[in-house]
Amino acid sequence: MTHAFKFCPQCATPLALITHAEDGGDKERLRCPSCTYTHWNNPTPVLAAVIEYNGQILLARNAAWPGKMYALITGFMEAGETPEEGIAREISEETSLTTDALKLIGVYDFQRMNQIIIAYHAVCHGEVKLSPELVDYRLYQLEDVKCWPAGTGYALAEFLRWRGHTPEFIDPVWRQDAEKLAN
Repeated sequence: MTHAFKFCPQCATPLALITHAEDGGDKERLRCPSCTYTHWNNPTPVLAAVIEYNGQILLARNAAWPGKMYALITGFMEAGETPEEGIAREISEETSLTTDALKLIGVYDFQRMNQIIIAYHAVCHGEVKLSPELVDYRLYQLEDVKCWPAGTGYALAEFLRWRGHTPEFIDPVWRQDAEKLAN
């Protein structure tokens, strides 16, 4: 695993993988050999929304993503806001839509990115105007939307089940790229 932290944020000493006794037993973590700092590397909470807009599901494409992948609106929670406030803010920032109703779908692990996804169903209205972070969006009928086998894709699948649909999963772009590299 590649670690983003290389130096102690308290004393600037290079961090080292050091095994130390913790509540659950010995655990190897990045620790500072000079002071008491430990880089816990806990998952980051990420908010996600299955946006229902005019009776359809809105999926968007991030400018930084490879291929033509569309997914849920996501973003990080800000200090001092609830998850509900955070996802309503993210929806507004990324699509200019107003959120009328929110319902928690569930919480999903996304270990590939060391994140925990907190997913909501959001009923929204307004005129879609994408932020520069997004390059396109598409609207899907519930019976036509496809899911992907990762955190937010599982949230979308759960929402579809709520609505009486059997989710269909696709092979995502990142898996196709990995398979090409392996061959």
